Amino acid sequence: MDFSFTPEQESFARTVENFARKEVLPGAEYRDDTCTWDWNLWRKIGEMGLAGLPLPEEYGGSGASAVTSLLAYEAFCRGGKDAGLYLSLGAHLFICAIPIWLHGTEEQKKRFLPKLASGEWIGALGLTEPNAGSDAAGVQTTARRERDYYILNGSKMFITNGPIADVVLVVATVDKSRRADGLTAFLVEKDTPGFFISRELKKMGHRSSPTAELIFEDCRVPMENRLGEEGKAFTATTDALVWERGVFLAAEAIGLMGAMLEDALDYARTRTQFGKPIADFQMIRDKLANLKVMLDASRLLSYRAAWMKDAGLDGKFEASIAKAYYADALVRFADEALQIFGGYGYMKEYSIERLYRDARLMPIGGGTSEVQRLVVASKLIRG
Repeated sequence: MDFSFTPEQESFARTVENFARKEVLPGAEYRDDTCTWDWNLWRKIGEMGLAGLPLPEEYGGSGASAVTSLLAYEAFCRGGKDAGLYLSLGAHLFICAIPIWLHGTEEQKKRFLPKLASGEWIGALGLTEPNAGSDAAGVQTTARRERDYYILNGSKMFITNGPIADVVLVVATVDKSRRADGLTAFLVEKDTPGFFISRELKKMGHRSSPTAELIFEDCRVPMENRLGEEGKAFTATTDALVWERGVFLAAEAIGLMGAMLEDALDYARTRTQFGKPIADFQMIRDKLANLKVMLDASRLLSYRAAWMKDAGLDGKFEASIAKAYYADALVRFADEALQIFGGYGYMKEYSIERLYRDARLMPIGGGTSEVQRLVVASKLIRG
């Protein structure tokens, strides 16, 4: 088993981290305080090739492997410390563009992917609803076929990039009685008649990423914008699960852990109490050691899932194991890291306050920790 990265992978990760420290980090606090989406920064991300890194070169991407992508986006999160910006980047790429790559027609790939890969366009996924979260098969948004169009009616909740997306991958049902077998995916462009942004939503963390409720009222989507066959939306979304849980969310978790550990170490070495650095106290050393253990465990579980994707193996089960661990670990990590800072950790003077708030989304988004454990337990029981 080879745990090493190639020199090219390591060099690219350093380049990405340097970019994030130079371009992303300086404005991270301001964007969080003001809930600001920065279009200029988004364009720079596109120019860096990060908006479409794993997409095939023929569609404007770089054809990066899952491991290379994880390494790069981990470096982006560690260097930039802007979880909101990365959430928007990840939603755009991993749960909108990648499903188009995996399940779109050739015409759809040529039409949508180059614009998404370059950052000219930004994408979103419209799956969650007010009454359909973990129970994704319970989607109530309907799609009725009418000659060469589908008529969509319903609403979507908590949609990352909802207010700014040029195209939203919307999951609707053609037959509620069929549950998952009725779900169908559609590529809904922002100017489509009957598509509205109901309201932007204010969040506890990830505040530089815009979130909205979306409404569809007799929204007319042309046939050529259906992604895959009727009733196959579950396949279109679950086929991207390793990319989502083993790369996208994993990169955020371990990248933020790395950033918090760096900050906690710097603070512990320079903060003095009772005449010496607090790093000399056994209780602080115990906390720092625990942080390192959680970081390495999260990295190993995540890179295993990414490696399996690159090796042509399924990896969904392993991605669920990884997320079940790193999602909860990130929350514990942020709590322990903040404790090292004491009262200063509760102030906006240090980024740990912001990252602490950002961490709490991880056990909820991308499949809750409870759902991941259900997946793992079901696999164990079935054998």
